[in-house]
Amino acid sequence: MIVVTGAAGTVGSDVVIRLRAQGAHVRALVRAGSAVPAGWDAGVEVMAADFTDPASLDVALADADVVYLLVAVHPEMDAHERNVIDAAVRTGRHPRIVLHAAAGVGQYGEGVRFLTAHTAGFAHLGASGLPWTVLAPNGFFQNFLGMAEAVRSGRLALPGGTGAVSYVDTRDVAQAAVAVLTGDGHDGAFYTLTGPAALTHAEIAEVLGQAAGHPVTYEAADPRATLAGLLADGWDPWRAQGMVELYGLYAADGASAVTTDVEKLTGRPARSFAAFAAEHAAAWQSGADH
Repeated sequence: MIVVTGAAGTVGSDVVIRLRAQGAHVRALVRAGSAVPAGWDAGVEVMAADFTDPASLDVALADADVVYLLVAVHPEMDAHERNVIDAAVRTGRHPRIVLHAAAGVGQYGEGVRFLTAHTAGFAHLGASGLPWTVLAPNGFFQNFLGMAEAVRSGRLALPGGTGAVSYVDTRDVAQAAVAVLTGDGHDGAFYTLTGPAALTHAEIAEVLGQAAGHPVTYEAADPRATLAGLLADGWDPWRAQGMVELYGLYAADGASAVTTDVEKLTGRPARSFAAFAAEHAAAWQSGADH
C-alpha cells in the first residue's frame, strides 16, 4: 500500500497516475470536497484526510507500507509534516516515508520560510525511527505557465536579480518519486532534483521569447515592490513574504546547483527548459486565444 498525501496537486496527482500505471495499490489523500483529478482510474482509493486531524491521519495511514509525504505551502506546513510522520509511527508498521521537500533544505534553514519548514519536518523524520528518503526538487518549469500573460506582453518581471536557477519539470519530479516509492535501496538517500542546467531569468526570458516568436525582456524587480504586488493580488502575507524570500535565494545563486539525480532515478536525462517552452509555445504567443 502506497499512500500519497497532497494527491490532488500538480506533482501528487501525476505520482498517483504513474503509480497506477505500474499496478500499484494507491491510496490518495485529498481535502474533503476536493474533485478527483483528471487521469485517475477507478483503482485509486481516494480518502479525505486533514493534516490537522490526527484521527483522520491514523485511519489514512493504518495499513501503509510507503508514504509519499507532500504538503502544500502553508503557515503550518512544518506541523502538517510532523503530524503525518507521527501518524505513521502510531501505525506500528514502520512504513517508509518519502519526504517531498525542496532544494536547499538543510542548507538554508533560516531566511526562507518554506525551507525552514521542510528542515524542521526533515529533522522530525530523522528522529522518528522510520526509514526515510528525501526528494528535494528545485523550482518548477510549470510555474512559468502562471506567468504566461506577462510573457505574451513581452515582459518578465521577477525579483531574481542575476542569479541562476536549475528549475526542473514537475513530470521529472513525479517520475523520480515513483522510482523511489516502488524501488529498493533508497533508505537514507537524499536526492536533489534539478533540470540539466542553471539559467538566469534573463536567459529564461530569451528562451521563452524564442518559443513565443517575439522578444521577452526580463526585468529584475524590486523585492518590496513585488511583495506589495502579491499582496494587492490577494496573496496571504505569509506566502507572499515566503515567495519573495525564495527569489532572494535565487538572486544570491543559492539554487543554481545542477545534479544528475533525475537521470539516476529515472534512467534518462532531465527535460530542458527549452523543450518545455517549445512544448507550450501556444501559451506564450501574443494574440492567441487563451
